Amino acid sequence: MMKHPVQKAFGRVSAQTEATRVPVGIAVRTSLVFIVLCGLLYPLVTTGAAQLLMPKQANGSLIEDRSGNVVGSELIGQSFPDPKYFHGRLSSIEYNGAGSGSNNYAPSNPEMLERTKAEIEAWKKNNPNVPVQELPIDLVTNSGSGLDPHITPKSAEVQIPRVSERTGIAEAELKRLVKEHTEGRDFGVFGEPRVNVLKLNLALQELLEH
Repeated sequence: MMKHPVQKAFGRVSAQTEATRVPVGIAVRTSLVFIVLCGLLYPLVTTGAAQLLMPKQANGSLIEDRSGNVVGSELIGQSFPDPKYFHGRLSSIEYNGAGSGSNNYAPSNPEMLERTKAEIEAWKKNNPNVPVQELPIDLVTNSGSGLDPHITPKSAEVQIPRVSERTGIAEAELKRLVKEHTEGRDFGVFGEPRVNVLKLNLALQELLEH
């Protein structure tokens, strides 16, 4: 018995629908598997491994004072306007960790030139015993992120006369403090020697309290 043309067409549509349904089902199941693997299991495993192997870094490399209060992070700089403390680099974003970055000014940019001139004049005022020729460039320039917590050892050393005068601590003692807080190159190869300004100022504060 021959099928009616409409029945033949309906049969073809049903077959096509069934054929389409198979790959759609596979795609849905595959998506669910990857959602569980990448959205749940992978984050849980990596977070657990980080907490187990490097809990300090996993929690933001936080720094605490002697009372156990969190005062900052090793990874984000802070502003220390008081001249009795060591100063860090400039930050056009005020060390706001919510969004890193700074204006990508050329050396000839008028705003950058004015800002640099202002910083040099402030240096002359606060550090009369240290000539501008000895002023390291990182103390009057922004870092790429605006969050750099470090300065060079030289940038810390040139501030010693001012800090000594404002705190009454001998320069020799401050030099020892800077040397103790100078971090070497990573693995002895990568990066440059550096001083974490927050850690240095916390150590300075402890000296002041004794």
